[in-house]
Amino acid sequence: MNTETGAMFDLHTHHDRCGHAEGTLRQMIEAAIEAGLDTIGLSDHSPFFAEPVDHFKPWVAMAKSEFPKYVAEAIALRAEYRERITVLVGVESDFFDDHRELYRQIYSRYPLDYIIGSVHVLGELDIFNPARWIGADLLAEKESYCAAVGRSARSGLFDILGHVDAIKGNCPEIAAIRTPAVDRMLRDIAESDVVMEVNTSGSTKPVGGWYPAPDVLERAAFYGVKVTFGSDAHQPDRIGEDFEAVRNHLRGLGYREWYVFRNRVRHRRPL
Repeated sequence: MNTETGAMFDLHTHHDRCGHAEGTLRQMIEAAIEAGLDTIGLSDHSPFFAEPVDHFKPWVAMAKSEFPKYVAEAIALRAEYRERITVLVGVESDFFDDHRELYRQIYSRYPLDYIIGSVHVLGELDIFNPARWIGADLLAEKESYCAAVGRSARSGLFDILGHVDAIKGNCPEIAAIRTPAVDRMLRDIAESDVVMEVNTSGSTKPVGGWYPAPDVLERAAFYGVKVTFGSDAHQPDRIGEDFEAVRNHLRGLGYREWYVFRNRVRHRRPL
């Protein structure tokens, strides 16, 4: 692990290949430069690699055939912009218990700087699908989600865990449910030594705020969970959103460092 200084960074961004974001990779990089960042991470949604069709759920993620093109374009842009901004090449990967080895094998073929692991799907429905919450047992849903995030931490697949309490996004009342499953999840993250992002995209959902919520982030600090920053921007104008507010909040919790990645190696930055 290396130490480096620097200004603003954002490791969680998306672009138009995923089917629900706006802007090209180039536009996201240009927006990062305009926002004053010194480092931008490109991390679009992984394809559904285990599905038999090339482009499963085109409104959610890129086609399998697009993934090599995505990585190649990102690498080319990294070289093109190297004098203006550091461009990191990553991916936000779904976590599926039954397919973890398939995903591990595929990612090993590419020169990625980091992999964000996110739980988006439990059972048949996406956690952001409003239909999921009609008549749902919210306590059971929350505990199932926290357990899945814990397993993703222990899988060894990921460098960063994405939006670790995003299950509250379209069901704000789930945030108020207290359960020991949250602490078990945070211990799993801490013991696995994987980095957790502070993700500011809750502002785009009914719940508002950040992922994780302030009480969860405070517990994460207690357990010694390492952190990073990601806006989860799906439009260029959200790049770096709330960066300074997150930095100040983390300082208030006692954090003095956070992390970026190169070649799957963690680099410490002072807060």
